Amino acid sequence: MQWTDRIRQVKIFLVVAAILIAVTSLIVSHFLTQDLAQQERTRMEVWAEAMKSLNKADDTTDLSLVLKVLNENNTIPVVVLDNAGNVTDFRNVSISAKTYQDSLKFVGLMGKKLKTEGRNIRISIGESEKDYIDVCYGDSLMLRRLAVYPYVQLGVVMLFVVVAVFALLTSKRAEQNKVWVGLSKETAHQLGTPISSLMAWTTILKETYPEDELLPEMDKDVKRLQLIADRFSKIGSLPEPLPASLNEVLEHVVDYMDRRTSKRIQMIKDFPEHDIIVKMNESLFEWVIENLCKNAVDAMGGEAGRITLHLEESETRAIIDISDTGKGIRKKDIKNVFRPGFTTKKRGWGLGLSLAKRIVEEYHHGSIWVKGSEVGKGTTFRIELRK
Repeated sequence: MQWTDRIRQVKIFLVVAAILIAVTSLIVSHFLTQDLAQQERTRMEVWAEAMKSLNKADDTTDLSLVLKVLNENNTIPVVVLDNAGNVTDFRNVSISAKTYQDSLKFVGLMGKKLKTEGRNIRISIGESEKDYIDVCYGDSLMLRRLAVYPYVQLGVVMLFVVVAVFALLTSKRAEQNKVWVGLSKETAHQLGTPISSLMAWTTILKETYPEDELLPEMDKDVKRLQLIADRFSKIGSLPEPLPASLNEVLEHVVDYMDRRTSKRIQMIKDFPEHDIIVKMNESLFEWVIENLCKNAVDAMGGEAGRITLHLEESETRAIIDISDTGKGIRKKDIKNVFRPGFTTKKRGWGLGLSLAKRIVEEYHHGSIWVKGSEVGKGTTFRIELRK
């Protein structure tokens, strides 16, 4: 619980930090862009005055300063239009057209667009009101880059947050896996000694009381304990899957559950007549089906009901549906049923379905999910395995 709370706090901190960085970056960039845009406007006003001086110059005018001002503009795109909208001059405009006429047309359209946007400075060059030129200007490369920069930075920050959260979740999952594996192997180890003793005592009792009818049942229970210890010992390793009959596996589970559950609960088998063969680890997969059946029994709360195991196949997959007539699962809880620690029972660790999902997906490369559930009517789990 402490680890979960810590992860949640770190994620909240990362998200808040990312938002603050993004907002601060956008605000600072906005003011910088405004300042640079104003500077470029001022530069263009000076450039326009220089253009006006050039147009009004005579043979005695010193043009050295004017030409210096005009030639110093190497970054801001400029298009000069006369009163008829024709291009009289331009500079710092990237042109991809092949012919001069196409280039002139492109520049003219660009100048008119800038003029329409109000990005022009009008200069009077004669006595008449119609004697004027429009100096139309765009954004410099630096200004365009500065305008885009905060969004690039925002993307980098968000990517960092996503990677950090993913790393935290992966670390959490890895730590949980280590705990599960360690707990499973320790359980198998601890069970080994008493199981060996029980096997020895069972052998002695058989020799002493060969006719006792209870001894075969005791022997079955000891073998059952052996099977459970074997399952726990295999958690964390990758046991070699072998071809096996799903029909037989489900039959074993039904037989086991039928003898250990209330007679008010009916176990229904809906299997095809032919065997469906898939590669699996039988003991681990039996545990998955048992766990789902036990959960179904718990969901009925001691009331009468049915558990139906339906088996079918497609061309590529074997499909198992396990349905019950229990209390069902609330819609808001369906997405959490496989999450470690989630349980609706008063007792339990909430690890059964999580472990079942791991066995199906990681060991058998299949899938398991809640096919459907309705409160008060029951739940259906579906498992699909590759053939």
